[in-house]
Amino acid sequence: MRLVVDTNILIRAAIGDDPEQAAMATSLLETAEMIVIPVPALCEFAWVASRVYKIPAPDIASVISDIVSSETVVTDTPAVEAGLDMLRAGGNFGDGAIAMQGTSLGGTVFASFDRKAVRLWRNRGGQASDPSDLLTASNT
Repeated sequence: MRLVVDTNILIRAAIGDDPEQAAMATSLLETAEMIVIPVPALCEFAWVASRVYKIPAPDIASVISDIVSSETVVTDTPAVEAGLDMLRAGGNFGDGAIAMQGTSLGGTVFASFDRKAVRLWRNRGGQASDPSDLLTASNT
């Protein structure tokens, strides 16, 4: 079976907050020949783990790393790694994943009103800017 998993499958398997669903999710993941995890599912996972379950960022990064290191998992590894880098640096997993996927799709500058995300992406070596700076530069 080649699965595409939703965030709730990952949450149930990792958190185990609903024992019946956790057992089903774990069994499903253990028996799949391939587990495709779209980056948005991991972005949601990081958000839910942080906001709903109050799991600290280093623990979330560790769980995501464990999930994607499985031989059966297929995902956008560079985007996940960028998300993990941002999370470990005190930022948001989603911002790093978005910036990396956008770059891989041909974008050159990550634009965000989130100044921390802009700073962290720049620290990682990427081009990033607040929209007001980009608009000021294009008007000169």
